[in-house]
Amino acid sequence: MSFEAKSIDTADKTVFYAELAQQARGLLHGERDRIANAANFAALVWHALPRINWCGFYFFDGRELVVGPFQGKPACVRIALGRGVCGTAATTRETQVVADVNAFPGHIACDAASRSEVVVPLFVGDALLGVWDVDSPEPGRFDDDDARGMQALCEIFLQSLSPSAQTEAAA
Repeated sequence: MSFEAKSIDTADKTVFYAELAQQARGLLHGERDRIANAANFAALVWHALPRINWCGFYFFDGRELVVGPFQGKPACVRIALGRGVCGTAATTRETQVVADVNAFPGHIACDAASRSEVVVPLFVGDALLGVWDVDSPEPGRFDDDDARGMQALCEIFLQSLSPSAQTEAAA
């Protein structure tokens, strides 16, 4: 398979995320491996989304979130449920948009350069698969449009998983 990510040149976030979603569908089409799709998904977002310094997955291992495929500097390896922005997204089942991570109670500073963050919880049915995390060195970088765009992208990622990966997440 040959895939070429195309530059998305628009200031309209709705158009940007729609085009990025189309690319994600094409990139993940026909592949069912969770790790392979997570790695390519992270690389696609890393190269398309401006003004970010980290993006990637934390997968739930049955006890805590463990770093998965990502782009950016080395990351925290394990995050307890309920701790930091990622752990909060996992336990509340709600996307977290944080304009100033330093003001977020219990924020985990994996990269001191990160100033804002958006985290989308990933569920297969009622089972926690993990979270999708994106950081920026700019305060206030993310808004509700970014949250909706990331949620739509994450749905594409989840739909790409094979039935066996979905069964594994539910176990």
